[in-house]
Amino acid sequence: MAHVHLSGIHYNPTNGAFEARADIERMGRTYRYPCSIPGTLTMEDHAIRAGLEQQAVRLASREGGLMSIR
Repeated sequence: MAHVHLSGIHYNPTNGAFEARADIERMGRTYRYPCSIPGTLTMEDHAIRAGLEQQAVRLASREGGLMSIR
């Protein structure tokens, strides 16, 4: 599994979702993906992180899409 670094995790009450920026390093470059998973404020931290990381890996495995390269 790719190494995923999550930053800026916050809860968006309007959408009822946790949102974060996910950074994945590949071949000396950092790829950034906006991630969002539905959940409630009582959701466990490990479940939030796991869901956001899984989404980031899925986004990184497909061509195109919304990302930024640093």
